[in-house]
Amino acid sequence: MKKLFALLILLLSFQSLFAQVDFVKRFIKRMYFDKDSSKKSNLVLIPALASSPETGVEFGGAFLYSFYADTTPHNITRVSNLYGYTSITTKGQEKVSLNASYWAPQNTIHYTGSIGFVNFPFDFYGIGNNTRKADVEAIEEKRTKMTLEADKLVVKNFYAGIVAGGFKYYYYSGTYDENIAFKTDPAIEDKSGGSSVYIGPSLTYDTRNNNTYTTKGVIISAYLNLMQGIYGNNSYKGGFFNIEYSSFFALSKHFVLGFDVQEQSLIGGRSPFYLLPALGSDEMMRGYYTGRYRDRNFIAGQTELRYRATDRLGIVGFIGTGEVAHNGFTAHTLLPNYGGGIRYYFDTEKGLSIRADYGLGAKPTGEPRESGFYVALGESF
Repeated sequence: MKKLFALLILLLSFQSLFAQVDFVKRFIKRMYFDKDSSKKSNLVLIPALASSPETGVEFGGAFLYSFYADTTPHNITRVSNLYGYTSITTKGQEKVSLNASYWAPQNTIHYTGSIGFVNFPFDFYGIGNNTRKADVEAIEEKRTKMTLEADKLVVKNFYAGIVAGGFKYYYYSGTYDENIAFKTDPAIEDKSGGSSVYIGPSLTYDTRNNNTYTTKGVIISAYLNLMQGIYGNNSYKGGFFNIEYSSFFALSKHFVLGFDVQEQSLIGGRSPFYLLPALGSDEMMRGYYTGRYRDRNFIAGQTELRYRATDRLGIVGFIGTGEVAHNGFTAHTLLPNYGGGIRYYFDTEKGLSIRADYGLGAKPTGEPRESGFYVALGESF
């Protein structure tokens, strides 16, 4: 009797295990392989794993939940989404972020928001457009930031709104050496960080045919953050201006050409180093470590040729240039970048993709060529 009971328990356990395996298979199939032309919501998960001497082993993941606020057939409402990322390391560091983009029915209002906490080291190279790798220093960063934005459709294709938020930055160097540049360079302002709140206007002109996989149209977006320091940083007053222009042209059924130009400027008499525009990211100037070059002003442009080989697969090639400057920009100091990547479209109806890009940059004298590999959700612009 005991043997029969044990056998029954074993059979039930296997049945439960197979049911779970079947559920996981169906879940993965729905996330990455189902071809659904309806306006259903979709959830995709991506694991993350990395390693470096400063962090040890880093592991975590990201999720993207996409949906429509209006699911009636043939409506023009754009895709809304909720994106989250979290990771921890074996040395006790962590990153947590949550970002939301909500398009109201008929795109009459667009809400965005983000909140994040970072406790992570980063490489600080200094300030300017010609920093050296030999001067890099590992700086510990603790950062909390929140941003909210609401834009209302005023006239066809034109949105006006308001952006507001706040942040708290804290920095310290992991070395007791008092002679390092981060501690001694007078050009590096507010080395220990600071807290501020901000508010300001935002304007957007948007004629894109799709906000996730654009094949034609233009978007011009601009915002101005007017900042006021709080707590121990209440003497700070400044601003941050950003403007970006992107346009897209369908060259054929499978080819799309995109152009993207962005300019950022820090406004005011002080220059907290953590607010300085930084060159390099997974979206603009791919191939450069984020913050390898930073200063009060930043400008960059890129063009990307996208080839949609099938509904699921795509290939891109990109080339661009950019620089940072304390005052005016000069053509002879522009830095190059170029590279390519692949796309997998896990939601063909919404045009949502996972992308992997490899970018190359300049080769500073006596240093290896700048390069970077990126895995991200969605197109770069």
